[in-house]
Amino acid sequence: MLDVPFWLWAVFAATVVVSLAVDLLAHRHAHVIGFKEAAAWSGLWVGLALVFGAVVFLVLGGTAGTEYTTAWLLEKSLSVDNLFVFALIFAYFKVPRAYQHRVLFFGVIGALVFRGLFLAAGVAVVSRFTAVLFVFAAILFYSVYKILKGEEDSFDPGRSFAVRLLRKVIPVRDTYAGPKFFVKEAGKRVATPLLAVVAAIEAADLIFAVDSVPAVLAVSDDAFIVYTSNAFAILGLRALYFMLSGLLDRFHYLSKGLAIILGFIGLKLILQATHKLVSPSVPEIPSPVSLAVIVVVLAGSVILSLRRPADAPAENAGEDSGEEPLTAPRGDRDAP
Repeated sequence: MLDVPFWLWAVFAATVVVSLAVDLLAHRHAHVIGFKEAAAWSGLWVGLALVFGAVVFLVLGGTAGTEYTTAWLLEKSLSVDNLFVFALIFAYFKVPRAYQHRVLFFGVIGALVFRGLFLAAGVAVVSRFTAVLFVFAAILFYSVYKILKGEEDSFDPGRSFAVRLLRKVIPVRDTYAGPKFFVKEAGKRVATPLLAVVAAIEAADLIFAVDSVPAVLAVSDDAFIVYTSNAFAILGLRALYFMLSGLLDRFHYLSKGLAIILGFIGLKLILQATHKLVSPSVPEIPSPVSLAVIVVVLAGSVILSLRRPADAPAENAGEDSGEEPLTAPRGDRDAP
């Protein structure tokens, strides 16, 4: 484990809190976020993540810096699947585009909390039971199998466990009330559909963590590296969604690229576990190699998608909500 000074943890925490506060103030008035605004915010989040990575390089050394960068880029690439599901959820609930940022803002806060808990548990388990790496590898290989098999999962956000549980706890009205999550009707407090959308978003992230946590633990088993890299990737997720919401269906080879990345990370996990449990002579895959593979595969899948467009465009969905035509990628991870 790295000897991380307390002040670096404090800098990270302050950066996240201040960033969320600035983001909230900048979007305190509901409005439709266009491509230029989303691109500017996405550039800000990427720049912030890279600056923090540079600090990690300077303070903790080159190995830690490379692991942070690799883990951040890996989580960033895996988060593309989240964007497809966000689009499906917004289309299903016909969420007005002006309120979508508000939903994703609270979704990010929940993701930061739950991902932190899962990663802490994962680091604790790996540090005590190295053999669990084989289990994590199996999870990743199963995800690869689903993607390459080309199955399209049936996803009904309205019947997700989180939404059904919410409806049992509090009544949910059928119509929106602006950006509000709760209103009073006949003297009783009821939820608006916007709260159900947040519940669906949070449940989706819990499912995505099944792949993300084992994958990032293949890069590093240090709590600071895995959590900070995940946090900065999650912070930029909203801006990335609004920037790419009309273009996601064009990256039809991206799911295959993610399958290659997950398979590579699964192999990395097996080699790590075998090196520790069986024989030190078994080679491990260095972090710089992992970083290079992720960059090359991502770039290749995006370039190939643009050079070889899909034969048929996605059908328009959710006209009332103003959503762009989007479809879920084949072999997408199980939805809640």
